[in-house]
Amino acid sequence: MTHARLSDDGRTLTVRVPMAFAKRGGRKSVISPDGVSSLVSSPPQIDSALIKALARAFRWRKLLETGVYATIDEMAAAEKINASYVCRVLRLTLLAPDIVEAILDGRQPAGMTLAGLMRPFEVEWEEQFMMCNFTTGLAQGSGGQPCRKSQDSPI
Repeated sequence: MTHARLSDDGRTLTVRVPMAFAKRGGRKSVISPDGVSSLVSSPPQIDSALIKALARAFRWRKLLETGVYATIDEMAAAEKINASYVCRVLRLTLLAPDIVEAILDGRQPAGMTLAGLMRPFEVEWEEQFMMCNFTTGLAQGSGGQPCRKSQDSPI
């Protein structure tokens, strides 16, 4: 994959490495080409927008379950936000625990964004694992293995 060329005078070595740059959470990161392993393991990429949305979702669910608010409309009015936004964020509580854990640990796939998670997704955990191409399933205790985004997957 990499191409190296030595200059005519033998003093300069030019190495070309195919790579892509992606913006994640306001930071730029280098993504190695498919099939090529990174020489340096990158630290977890914490996506604060995803984590904040998950925290809101579980907080809002608890407020509904404990009866602090009787309806989503009532909660949205109290929080001064749109009820449809509350509904989309609340849907995040339906994510499989291993996917939530991967997000919290910063091990979510590079293509996973809050915008993608706000779109409808399968509620069955096994379907979510397949959509994310998890390498291990629930019964095997994946421990939050990072998932890979498929072309058709909203998550």
